[in-house]
Amino acid sequence: MTVRTCIPWPDKRLRTPAEPVPEITEQVRQVWDDLIDTMEAMPGVGMGANQIGVLQRLVVVDASDERGQPVRMANPEILHVSVQLRDHEEASPNLPGVSAKISRPRAVTVQYMDDQGEIVVKDFVGLWATSVQHQIDHINGKMFFHHLSRTKREMLIKKAGKLR
Repeated sequence: MTVRTCIPWPDKRLRTPAEPVPEITEQVRQVWDDLIDTMEAMPGVGMGANQIGVLQRLVVVDASDERGQPVRMANPEILHVSVQLRDHEEASPNLPGVSAKISRPRAVTVQYMDDQGEIVVKDFVGLWATSVQHQIDHINGKMFFHHLSRTKREMLIKKAGKLR
């Protein structure tokens, strides 16, 4: 288990959709473990493999109050979203020092392959749902600021550049 370095925006790997994971291997389990260690070190509530430069469709999410309950997902896919939205201040260690309020569906139903290689369909609500959507964006080559208008996005990136 290792805390990995989060690659900085605008690294191409953050803008590249990740490849599907055909099966759960020891290498996949190691990436999940590294993602959890890196997420906990931030601390954060989720992490996508692109964030550490691994272009595989792997994410971890832990929005539990007591922590230590990460959900490991391979090839997550959103099947259903709620009509009701939830605003949340989002950020990323790949673009440190800035954040933005993003509106996302309050609840999502997600299908993914778990750490045993089983296909799971699970509902996520609140911060769990926000984090899952945020991480799926990462493995799709998107950052949270892609949900902002072009002007707001450019201002945010410029501000982050000044903070470096």
